[in-house]
This record gives sequence, C-alpha cells and structure tokens, in this order.
Amino acid sequence: MTFAKTGGTKAQFMAMLVDFIPEAISLGAVFSHDRRLGFLLAAFIGAQNLPEGFNSFRELVKSGTKPRSALLKLLIVSLCGPIAAAAGYFLLQDQPELTAGIMTFASGGILYLVFQDIAPQAKLRRHWTPTLGAVLGFLIGAIGKQLCG
Repeated sequence: MTFAKTGGTKAQFMAMLVDFIPEAISLGAVFSHDRRLGFLLAAFIGAQNLPEGFNSFRELVKSGTKPRSALLKLLIVSLCGPIAAAAGYFLLQDQPELTAGIMTFASGGILYLVFQDIAPQAKLRRHWTPTLGAVLGFLIGAIGKQLCG
C-alpha cells in the first residue's frame, strides 16, 4: 500500500530512511575492497540521493513541518550516513554476500518508490522517457563496473 493511499505525505522522506542507511553501509564495505568501485558507487548514490533529498524537504514542508525543522531532520539523517559507512567498512570487509544482500534491499526500496509512488503521479508527454532513463542508468552502471574492473 502506498503512502498516498494511506493518507501520508512523507513518502520521499521514508524512502530516504529506508535506502540511505543500507546504501551507506554497502558503500563502506565496497571502499574496504576497491576504492575505484567505491567512488563509482558513491557517484551513483549521490546522483540518486540529491533529488530525493530535495523532494523529501519539499514533502516535509508541504505536510506542515516547518522548514527549519525539516532541515534539522534531514541533517540528522545525513549524519547517520558516515556512521553507517564506517560500520560497513569495518564490519563487512569479509562479507561480500551480506553486502550484496544489503545493496539489493536498498535498490528494491528505490525501485518500489519509483514505480509505486512517483511514476504513477507523473504526467509526461513522452511517457517512454522514464523507462529509457532506467535502461540508460543500468547501462552506465554496467559500463562503469567494466571500467573499474
């Protein structure tokens, strides 16, 4: 059931909580093995989280949260990222299967959010562009992985 159907207006903020921490844990674990791949993953995570953060702020304010309070909530969440990354770096160095599972969980949350809450609300003239964007994103990830080894 989506947040929109249950009357909630904080879907982006909840999604950020659900996927940001697992992403940060995975990022720390990846950096412990391969710095180049870690930087590539950090770029993808940043590219995905930046608009998510703006949308989260907008949704929080739209739902009645004062802008200063919304920024404070987002600041607190953002400070959890380095802590989670350090935990991943030190605790998951020798756990590639667990790291992959955590990354899969985070990506599933992102896909759910996009196709259950965001895409149905989009009014697009070129309705094929989100699908093309998803395919191009996958292609960029595959090429990036090949370049990093």
